[in-house]
Order: sequence, then structure tokens, then C-alpha cells
Amino acid sequence: MTLTPPAPEPISADPPGRTGNPLLTQSWLDLAFLHWAVDPADVAPLLPAGAVPDTLDGVTYVGLVAFRMHRVGWFRLPGVPYLGTFPETNVRLYSVDAHGRRGVVFRSLDASRLIPVAVARAAFRLPYAWSRMAIRNGGDDTITYTSTRRRPGPRGVYSRITVRVGERVDDPTELEHFLTARWGMHNTFFGRPMYLPNTHPRWPLHRAALVECDENLVTAAGLPAPGGEPVSVLYSPGVPVRFGRPARPGGIPTP
Repeated sequence: MTLTPPAPEPISADPPGRTGNPLLTQSWLDLAFLHWAVDPADVAPLLPAGAVPDTLDGVTYVGLVAFRMHRVGWFRLPGVPYLGTFPETNVRLYSVDAHGRRGVVFRSLDASRLIPVAVARAAFRLPYAWSRMAIRNGGDDTITYTSTRRRPGPRGVYSRITVRVGERVDDPTELEHFLTARWGMHNTFFGRPMYLPNTHPRWPLHRAALVECDENLVTAAGLPAPGGEPVSVLYSPGVPVRFGRPARPGGIPTP
């Protein structure tokens, strides 16, 4: 008998559960979310085993997200002020697994601290790269995020994003929740599917205008070049985040 996999969990602005004993704590600050619509068939081969593209009205998305990582900490220890605080820019896809858990899949993550990059690559098999990065606030409500990749991988991979922060979003659309309210990460760990859950407060979101976007991170991550302007540009001042322990392939969290 063939079992029908469960339907994806509802799209929710609030986390579906709590993280009692966190594996990691951190804050994500000054985030710019840029998103382009893509055909699910184009990204399906890029997802780890056990995950398929998550779609809304038959469409999935590629996200380019730039932000400031703040005070990464292990377990209940205080976050590290220097090594745990740095700019980051990631290219991500949207996924759902056989247990109905919605998440993200990172195709690349650029960060400016070498030690966290090395730890994340070794401990979680995440595609981090060490980059020269900066975040600058302008005097006209603009924020500019720049990165130039050092290693590993080819040189000449870069991004320069400038957004102008607009009005607060009091009632986000279903698409805006779909793109931002993600409560886990899908990955492969030593050849086995891994799901790493996270929780945080509801996103405080602002609409934003894209002033500049000059980058090749998306194509360097193995994706087609974005076609035209992004369909969604958002900004958030940020949230504190707690990551739980990875779930076993059967969906049961590790102790």
C-alpha cells in the first residue's frame, strides 16, 4: 500500500512549536529580503534528498537575503560579541519534506568571519564562504550591503545591494508570510536528510524599494540569473532566533 505524504504545514507567521533547549542562539538584524519567482522544475534538482520545492499558487522563489548576524551562541551560553557578530548574505530556496515541514535550503552563505565559516561548514555541512563584507546605513533611509568572496570557490563572486526602507507592513500578504515565516532548514548531513528547526517572534516587516542590485551570487549558486526586478523587496529590523536540535529522518528531534 502506498502512503500519501501529509499536506504541508500551514503558512504561519508564528512558529509552530517552541525550542526548549536551544542548540544555537543568535539575532538576525537589518535584513533585506529580495525574491524572484522561479519554475519549481528549475530548482528541484538543487534540493537535498527528502525535500521538494515549496510552492504558492504553483510558483516557488529564490531569495537573496542580506543581514547582520549578531552574537551567535551555543546552547544557553551568552552569544559571542566579536566572532559571533558579522554581515551575512545568503541565496536560498524554499522546500517542504515528506513530513510536511516547510523550510529553506541554502545554496550559498557568505560571511565575513573565517572561524564561524569553518565551523558551519564542518559541523552542519553548510555552503558557507568567507567574504569581505560591509553594511552601511545612508542618511536617506537606505542601507547598502556589499560582499566580495575570498574563499573557498572561485574569486570574482560579489554582491552590492541597496534598499530604501519604507512603511511598516501592518498586514503582510500570504506571499510575504510564505517568504519570511520559515521555521526550519533542510540539508544533508553525511548523506542523510537533516531538518534543523528554529523559532523566533513574528517578523516586523517593512516594504522597501530596491535602489541597486549588482550581484552574481545567484548564478554562482547554480541558479538561473534573476529575470527582471524582484517580485518582493522587504526589510526587517530583525528578531532573536533559537535553533533546536536536528530532527532524525523519522521526524523525531534528537535528545
